[in-house]
Amino acid sequence: MVFAVTPLYALPLALIFLVLWFRVSSVRSATGISFGDGGNQQLLQRVRQHGNFVEWTCFVLILMILAEGMRAPAIYLHISGGLLLLGRIAHPFGLKPNNAAHPLRYLGNGTNILATLNVMVCLGANLASA
Repeated sequence: MVFAVTPLYALPLALIFLVLWFRVSSVRSATGISFGDGGNQQLLQRVRQHGNFVEWTCFVLILMILAEGMRAPAIYLHISGGLLLLGRIAHPFGLKPNNAAHPLRYLGNGTNILATLNVMVCLGANLASA
């Protein structure tokens, strides 16, 4: 089986992953902190931006590839992929230590939840019809 939809989203998400990783590494290099955050607020923020990205992205991409493998309609995969990509672009800018209610944080979390629920429905529908 050739997967045509999920890779369209996995590639730009991998690029974002690398950008977020580089941002963590640059602070680690500048501060000499090799493990943890050493009490450095900027490093903590960047570690959480990267960590949150990994937590959501891997999970949703796995669900998407499973749904695509079960021949879920491409439109639903595009909806989940688009929502995930939008959320993963927005969320790091909204993850601020002094503002838990930043609108981009809500946008990032909200789109990720919608992407997850959408692909879960695809999986459930395909399992029910199998």
